[in-house]
Amino acid sequence: MTTALRVPEERLARVPAEQRGPGLDRDSVRLLVSRGTEVSHHEFVELPGQLRAGDLLVVNTSATLAAAVDGNIGHARVVVHFSTRGDDGRWAVELRDPDGRGTTRARAGGPAGTQVRLPGGVRLVLEEPLTARSLRLWWGRVPDADVLGLLRRHGRPVRYSYTERDQPLSVYQTVFALPSDDGDGSAEMPSAARPFTPRLVAELVSRGVQFAPITLHTGVASAEAHEPPYPERYEVPPASARLINAAKAGEGRVVAVGTTAVRAVESAAEPDGVVLPRKGWTDLVVTPERGVRVVDGLLTGLHEPEASHLLMLEAIAGRAAVNRSYDAALSGLYLWHEFGDVHLILPDKSPHSGHCSSNCW
Repeated sequence: MTTALRVPEERLARVPAEQRGPGLDRDSVRLLVSRGTEVSHHEFVELPGQLRAGDLLVVNTSATLAAAVDGNIGHARVVVHFSTRGDDGRWAVELRDPDGRGTTRARAGGPAGTQVRLPGGVRLVLEEPLTARSLRLWWGRVPDADVLGLLRRHGRPVRYSYTERDQPLSVYQTVFALPSDDGDGSAEMPSAARPFTPRLVAELVSRGVQFAPITLHTGVASAEAHEPPYPERYEVPPASARLINAAKAGEGRVVAVGTTAVRAVESAAEPDGVVLPRKGWTDLVVTPERGVRVVDGLLTGLHEPEASHLLMLEAIAGRAAVNRSYDAALSGLYLWHEFGDVHLILPDKSPHSGHCSSNCW
């Protein structure tokens, strides 16, 4: 971002909205709406009034795993974040150091052959870095052990230092989360959908807004590193591909709920913007240079100024519009991160024809 934005500590959401006072629910967060040069301030419960009949919300159904597990390397305590399961049975993992406050700080992994003792006599062996550009994530193998069973018995949700305390796993599940057939899920919550409640979903449906479910299992995105996203497993099912293409062929707008939904549908899109049913791994990084072929809008949380997610926002809205929105969020005392407020990016109200990409904002 070109703006000199810095997020003060007091603007980091430390607890979920429903824990901030009596009578509050998940939807008790604020909603910043931007349309080109226009920025307006709302409550999240006003979302139905910002959409119209025929609009389509693309939502991620990935459930959040209890992906953090305590371990030891020799006599040293570590926390292992299980990020992504590979096709060969290995896991991409991140090692963290306990910071004495119930959270963790960054730690480089390795060297190859490092063994981490986990609860129940389970052993994790580091094999090689996930990529040559970073030693944060490593491929590791857990011989003769069920990692998903280990997480269910001994894991807890991944938590960063800006949060106030540990939370039960249910706090990190969205209303759209579904258990997958193979038990996989996301190491970190697809948090843009967290403010949705069953009541709000019902109201949106009653107003003619449709939902297209996709799945993208997110890995851990270190709060310190702000690296581009790594390959992640995704699926765009046939019914959702049909819904997206029908909305684009009509008057509806395709609005992704979260950057994970953008990554999935753009990975399934042909050069002409037609979305095909697809599943597998995606290494797509959406940038202003690449642009978007499918999505017209995005509902997302507020990201740190160094976060790679902001390149995706710029691809959809343009850099000037993103800077203007973030300046408004900062001056308006919005809250950042997964328990914070949300930002709805919609196409400019000015007339245009065809799909709106980053050059028509």
